[in-house]
Amino acid sequence: MLKDVIGKYYFEGNYNCAETIIRAGNDYYGLGLHEEDMKMLGVYGAGIQCGNTCGAILAAASILSMKYIETKAHESEEIRPVTVLLMRKFKEAYGSHLCKDIKPQSFKPEYRCLKTIETACDILEETIAEYEASKS
Repeated sequence: MLKDVIGKYYFEGNYNCAETIIRAGNDYYGLGLHEEDMKMLGVYGAGIQCGNTCGAILAAASILSMKYIETKAHESEEIRPVTVLLMRKFKEAYGSHLCKDIKPQSFKPEYRCLKTIETACDILEETIAEYEASKS
């Protein structure tokens, strides 16, 4: 499971939510990202640093991009439906996509946003499984 990989990044590496998910996703899904590539998602933590869209959601969507886009998003028939599914599942889980709304539901000082990261991992895996099953 994806969430089995997050500990070494979130606690041991002290990465934020977005960094943790992209790094764990890189390991788990074999995305082939390099260290420099993953730094791009650092800014997504804390809702793009201002409480906006949750960094965990943005990192999960970035993993979908790596899995379903060959060259360009507008040439991919898969990226929109799988991303819409991901966003719908987050909205069902938290009632919002915004960090400022999600954080009060799951943030705890002793483990920060761990619950949100774990939920994001579960939602991402469910999304991919459900989307893949719908293609069959």
